[in-house]
Parts: sequence; structure tokens; C-alpha cells
Amino acid sequence: MEMKFVMILILGFGFMFVFTAFQTMCNIEKTILDSIAQEDDSFKGDGYTSLAILYLFFSLSNWLAPSFISFTGPRVAMVVGASTYTLFMITFLFPSTALLYVASAVLGLGASITWTGQGTYLARCSSSETISRNSGIFWALLQCSMFFGNLFVYYQFQDKTHIDKETRNLVIGVLTIVAILGIVFLAALRFMASNAEQDNELEEQHTGCGQALYALKLAGKLFCTKKMLLLSLAFFYTGLELSFFSGVFGSSIGFTSKIASTPKEIVGLVGICIGVGEVFGGGFFGILASKTTRFGRDPIVIAGYVMHMAAYLMTFLNLPNSAPFTDTTDISYLDPPSASMALVCAFLLGLGDACFNTQVYSMLGGEFVNNPVGAFALFKFTQSVAAAISFFYSSHFGLYIQLAILVITGTIGTVSFVIVEWSFKREHREQEKSISASLAE
Repeated sequence: MEMKFVMILILGFGFMFVFTAFQTMCNIEKTILDSIAQEDDSFKGDGYTSLAILYLFFSLSNWLAPSFISFTGPRVAMVVGASTYTLFMITFLFPSTALLYVASAVLGLGASITWTGQGTYLARCSSSETISRNSGIFWALLQCSMFFGNLFVYYQFQDKTHIDKETRNLVIGVLTIVAILGIVFLAALRFMASNAEQDNELEEQHTGCGQALYALKLAGKLFCTKKMLLLSLAFFYTGLELSFFSGVFGSSIGFTSKIASTPKEIVGLVGICIGVGEVFGGGFFGILASKTTRFGRDPIVIAGYVMHMAAYLMTFLNLPNSAPFTDTTDISYLDPPSASMALVCAFLLGLGDACFNTQVYSMLGGEFVNNPVGAFALFKFTQSVAAAISFFYSSHFGLYIQLAILVITGTIGTVSFVIVEWSFKREHREQEKSISASLAE
């Protein structure tokens, strides 16, 4: 088996274990913190605020991530960054409002170098022919994390209306160990040389602080291009929908008292259904990459858009407006709310997210080959800005306003992505015509 493909598999397993811990924690954080607050009156930590701080620092530090990676390389950056995920998990064993928010900020810093390092390493292990396949396989492995952690949570939270300290500590302890296992996989990755012209220029002509400043300058220059500005609208939407399905949607179901006799246990099933959609989408686009790339990335993104719109409509009909905040007996248009419909929505949210993200990865790794570090850093910057904004307004806006925001930004983001994809298609056709003319001569 080709060594680069083996490294993609190791990369995928490393992220799978780290994010088995983190994505499960995001899914249950609001529920966990509310349980802690019921036992400890001095604890004022809020799940949405914690995640907003995380993504705020994530967004700001993405501008420095290319400079950090220019010093360390993507492998070291991923190991250092993944360690902050483990630190974040451990803080839940020692409930403190200040500690929670500080750990969220530190994780935001670590997440920026983790994801920029991941995108850079993925690009180094891929060619224009294999980037779609590798992106799909990585995404499928990553989203397997939605199964194991949430399945464990489902069984631990069964028949519980309040998550007691013993259950919390068991769940957090197991998730921390799993995150450490992921770091071990990332540490096992081999060095992969860069094929990017600008990366090689950076290494050959710049050293020390000059290297870091040059990487930052390249990222800023790339951000100001027409294509990247248009793509930023699509990136922004992926951040909003990420924060919705990873933090708001599951909590809203857990707070809707009439959806089941013990709605808290459904939160774990929601995470599993999102994971099924993510893995199916990533695996499908990875295995059939040669066929899907023939038709372009735009049909896949449009399909993801349609799935998300259907999920938002069903969520609007199924869940009450007050669901994101605290336990409620309110109802929406369905009385009683349907747990089955909620799980279908979770699957569609996951599958639609896979459609968007696999094609974004494919475009960044395949079309921005001369500056993959900057491209992935800008993607994560824009995405995390959107996620931070979303988690801030999630504490204040009702569910219906949040859904309206997602519909509007989803439409704009999809149109923007399609415009850029069509632009790249035109460029490739012109290049092919030019090559054919040259050969004819």
C-alpha cells in the first residue's frame, strides 16, 4: 500500500480518537454544565458561552497558524494542538467557571494549529488525482467519532433526568483517555515534504521570524482574492451549521420534555445519527471520488444544501422556539414532538455537512496547491468566526431565528461556492484547449 495513503489512514484514526472525545463533549456540554450548576450554586459556567470563547480564539489564532507551522511543520503542530483538546476534557473533572473559560480559550488556540496542520498534511499526502478520495476517507474516519462517544453517552445517560457527578466523571474520564490515544496516532505520522512552490520558497528564502511573517503575508494576500472572498461566504455557513448541529440541536432535543419520557438519553442517539450521515457521506465521496469529480463539486454541495433545508424545515415544525435554553414543556406545530423526526433531521444535518466539507477540502487541496497552508488557515478562520458568532447568539435568539439565519446564509454560501467551482471549470477547459492546440502544432 502506498505510504502516503497509509499516512492518510493514520491521520484519520488520530483525529477520530481525539474528536470522539471532543465532539461527544460538545454534544453534551450544555447538559453536563446544567447538571453541575444544579449541584453547585457557585458554578455559573454556560456551555454556549464556553464554545463561543473557544471559536473566538480559534478564529483569531488562525492568522498565526501558518507562521507556527512554518516553524514546527504540520506533524508537531497537530500533536501540540491535540494536547489542548485533552486539557479541555480534564477541566470538567474540576468544575470551575473561570477554569472552563480559560480552557476554552486555550483550546481555541490549539484548534487553529491542529486543523491548519491537518489540512497541510492532507495536501502533502495528495495529488490532484487523489485529493477527493483522500478528503472523503479522512472525513469518514473523522466522523466515526460520532458513533463511539455518543453510543457510550447514550447508555450512560439512559433513564436519567439529572446527570450525577459519578456518571459525569466516568464519561469525562473515558473520553480523556480516548483523546490521549488519538495523540499517540498523530505522533506516529511520518514527515511528508511539500510540493507547493510557495512553501518551498518560504523554506529556501526565509528563516526564523522572516519565515513566519512571510507565511502570514501569503495568507493575507490569498484572502483578498476574488475567489477566496466568495468561498468565505460558503466557509461562513459551514461554521454556523457546525455550531448548530454540534451544540444547539442536541441540547434543544434534550430540553424538549414532551419529545420522550427521558429526553436526555436521546441526545446520544442524535450524535450517532449525525455521525451516520457524516460517515456515509465521507465514505461515499471517498470511494466514488473518480466518478463524483467527473461531474464537479457543485452538484454535491447543492445536494447538501437541499438536505439541510429539509432538516431545518422539519426542526421548525418539530421543536419549540424556547428549546435551546432550558427544559421546556412548550410545543411547536407537532404535538407531541416526534423523536423519530428529530433523528432523521440529525442524519440529514450530518450528511449535508459531509457534502459541504468534503468538497471544500477537495477544492482547497486541489485548486490552491501553491499555498495550502494559507488556504486551510483561512477556511478555519472564517468557519470559526461564524461558529463563535453562532454560539454567542445561541444564548439569546430563539430556535426559529437561528433556523432563519441558517437558511439565508446557507443559500448565499451555496451560490458562492457554485460560482467559484464554475470559474475553476472554465479555467481547466481553457488549459485543456491550450494544451491540445500546442500538441496539434
